[in-house]
Amino acid sequence: MEDFCNEISILRCDLWFFLFQSPNVILFLGACMKPPWLSLITEYMEMGPLYYLIHLSGQKNKLSWRRRIKMLRDICRGLMCIHRMKIIHHDLKSANCLVSKHWTVKICDFGLSRIMMDAPIKSSSAGTPEWMAPEVIRNEPLTEKCDISSLGVIIWELYTLNRPWDGMPPERVVHVVANKGLRLEMPQGPVGRLIADCWAEEPHARPSCEEIMARLLDCELQP
Repeated sequence: MEDFCNEISILRCDLWFFLFQSPNVILFLGACMKPPWLSLITEYMEMGPLYYLIHLSGQKNKLSWRRRIKMLRDICRGLMCIHRMKIIHHDLKSANCLVSKHWTVKICDFGLSRIMMDAPIKSSSAGTPEWMAPEVIRNEPLTEKCDISSLGVIIWELYTLNRPWDGMPPERVVHVVANKGLRLEMPQGPVGRLIADCWAEEPHARPSCEEIMARLLDCELQP
């Protein structure tokens, strides 16, 4: 219930900004807060979660590299908007990126999001380990750069079209990422270098959304 109310408050307070400024954040239309009919009403994204599209829909053949780069730009623009509004998403993953019939991608699910404060923000270990930044897994104070680490996993996912840490139990992922410093197998070229920078152990060393947007131009020619 706390996460539900938190998501409504974040979406509602920034509704007009999102409506007019961010085509890559899900449009919030309303909510029912009366039990047992708790629900959020948003715009409809016909093709569903990006995770489903990549791994379960059987439509991988429609995901050309050019289309995947466009999807990454969409996610990056949405995240840029979120960070400019001083919001940490805290649960960025392909399942929380929805795809329209026009292949536009929008970020959704702000139930674990946090408002950036001057003081360090306490992390919550809630989330999906395969996409979580190491500091989030370790319950360390966090910044918006935890979202950059998660974005790096989505870049890896769209490049390889594979599930991150496929076949490894979540508790094992938690151990190897947070305690052993292991990372997914790195691609070659500019895509690999971008992913590696997103996964820098020190959060402040990770690139901003603006830098990632610029570097995606260098990745366009790498299939």
